[in-house]
Amino acid sequence: MNFSYRFPAVKGIQAGREYYISMVPLKLLSRLFPAEEEIVLPEHRAQRRINEARIPEIKNYILDNRDTYVFSALSASIDGEFKFTPYMDTDAGIFEVDMGSIFLINDGQHRKAAIEAAMKEDPSLEKETISIVFFSDEGLARSQQMFTDLNKHAVKTSNSLATLYDSRDEIAVATKHVIDTIPFFKRYTDKERDILGKNSSSLFTLNMIYKANQKIMHSEKCSSSDAEFLLSYWQLVSDNIVEWQEVLNKSLTKKALRENYIVTLAITISAFGKLGRFFFDNDNYNMQKYLPKLQQIDWLRSNNMWIGRTIRDNGKVLNSEEAISLTCAVIKREIGLPLTKEEKQKEKQISEKM
Repeated sequence: MNFSYRFPAVKGIQAGREYYISMVPLKLLSRLFPAEEEIVLPEHRAQRRINEARIPEIKNYILDNRDTYVFSALSASIDGEFKFTPYMDTDAGIFEVDMGSIFLINDGQHRKAAIEAAMKEDPSLEKETISIVFFSDEGLARSQQMFTDLNKHAVKTSNSLATLYDSRDEIAVATKHVIDTIPFFKRYTDKERDILGKNSSSLFTLNMIYKANQKIMHSEKCSSSDAEFLLSYWQLVSDNIVEWQEVLNKSLTKKALRENYIVTLAITISAFGKLGRFFFDNDNYNMQKYLPKLQQIDWLRSNNMWIGRTIRDNGKVLNSEEAISLTCAVIKREIGLPLTKEEKQKEKQISEKM
């Protein structure tokens, strides 16, 4: 090789094949992996086409978290000449690749594209590195299979678990504080799953409460005073839903609560999010005065006032923004809060259908 790239590397073996892990400067990514200009049919490619819509989100993640961002390794195949020179008798050494070789990303093309976009806005990133796992290119069929194998078994993290581990999202942090502080939520909220089975020991998911809090805040920001508001609001809601307290005190079973009442449904929690937004925007309405009236509401699924708003005529649960608004309007009406012009209009339309 007359001219070559030289990277410090570690050699490994998978399925009897050698591979090499190197730390590669970010500024070299565009040189190693030039952008695809030509349109190639899927069956003649070894990877999917880049979804340009994903790039800004990943780019902003890097720029917004300049001191804490983290990426896993890229995987790439090399079509060309390369050699590994070990240091003494170890698996560490220098990995040399002929500059005329073709590099193909098997996994990580969106990360690579986003890094390039971020470097245009912050050139200091060029000095940083990313690990790349290099394999020998054994042809299109092998590269396509590698892409399949690398992506086939990837499982998306649940929204609840992502929220649980997110320390940057201010609403996520406030939501976790709400759940950990209020006894009912602490006992009956699943922090890992997004979907609960009918026999689950939990009644809510972390993601349900998080989404409701997003409705309350209407922003990604959540100051310490906002977090205090969220805690006070949900504490009042929890204290004044009789059925929740009955479950907490073991006088009502979780099974009966799920089957007969609407107060564990995602739509109802979302409606409480909209209700919380009303109090957040209108501090002249005292929560301590109005929320105790939640005790007087009949939350049974069979209650006619939920039909067409929260529950369909056939007993199935509605799941739309309009249904959330209609459910919230019923709650507001029942505890003596004024309805907006839009809420009154929707209520009139529902009443005419009944």
